[in-house]
Amino acid sequence: MRITHVESFSIELPPPNPPYQWRSGLRGSSGGEIGVLRICSDAGVAGVAASFKPGSGATLQGLVDRVLRDELLGQDPLQRELLWERLWNIDRTEYLPIHLIGLVDTALWDLAGRVYETPCWQLLGGYRTEIPAYASTVTYKTISEYLDVADQCLALGYPAIKLHAWGDARKDAELALALRAHVGPAVPLMYDGSAGFDLPDAVYVGQALTEAAYLWYEEPIREYSITSYKWLAERVGVPLNVAETIPGAHMSAADFLASGCVTYLRTSSALRSGITGAMRIAHLADAFRLRAEVHGSTISARHLCMAISNTTYYESLVTTNPVRREWGVDASGMVQAPKDHGIGLPPGPDYPDVLRPYLHSI
Repeated sequence: MRITHVESFSIELPPPNPPYQWRSGLRGSSGGEIGVLRICSDAGVAGVAASFKPGSGATLQGLVDRVLRDELLGQDPLQRELLWERLWNIDRTEYLPIHLIGLVDTALWDLAGRVYETPCWQLLGGYRTEIPAYASTVTYKTISEYLDVADQCLALGYPAIKLHAWGDARKDAELALALRAHVGPAVPLMYDGSAGFDLPDAVYVGQALTEAAYLWYEEPIREYSITSYKWLAERVGVPLNVAETIPGAHMSAADFLASGCVTYLRTSSALRSGITGAMRIAHLADAFRLRAEVHGSTISARHLCMAISNTTYYESLVTTNPVRREWGVDASGMVQAPKDHGIGLPPGPDYPDVLRPYLHSI
């Protein structure tokens, strides 16, 4: 089997309605033009993958035309390891965005699932057929609104809640303590700092999270400095969940792990160079009896959750108040294993007709 055609599509993604916010200093929700990659083979089978980063359509089109088409045409699409390594070599001079390396790899996994007529998570080995979803909040205006949102999430069946707050250490610490007091000791809680702090403020929030027995403390500092994370781990008791955005996939994750600051490693197809990179991180974590928590509300994240033994939850983004459960999360807060062959495209965007056969069934 050989790759015969590589093409990209730019698709307009409507902005969320209603719009939502992240912490101070970050842009809020947005729509815009996104990219979809399709890789076709001489066996009549193709694979697809979508990048939901705004502006990715134009970037992807440029890379396909300038680099990716020439590199992929004529290659065996089932040799994913070879092609993954090839893209990393190309990155040495072309500086490929890691989420677009991941896009190529994910499309190849989608293609393989369609060749073998099985969901991707089963190709990866298959560990479970369902997993609990935690409610991952956006940023709300007041503590009282967060507490109301938490009540709604629990009533909708979500068993755990993760906060994205304001990026103000004092206010965020107050919120973390208030939420614990409100829901009681039995509900698992997590906090994501969205890289908003320096070390002193990260310590301040981390001490509150330790007092409130949060399950994990995620990316409070930009991940350029592993030493800062090592120092943070020495100063707080709450477990750290790290290496979500640092470049280098499993290679940088390994250095985080070697520093001794890690209890949870973040993994994903989008930010860790595809399904291949995500699984390397999961296996790396498992070798040291750590957990690899899957990032993002995506179809590929669902496949990873079903394939990775050492993960705890699926991340389900909650963007509204009143709260609406994400599609595919049931009334008991569980996500079931996908049944479609390969991975596919998520519902929502207005895809062109040529991509509609790859749409994931709900």
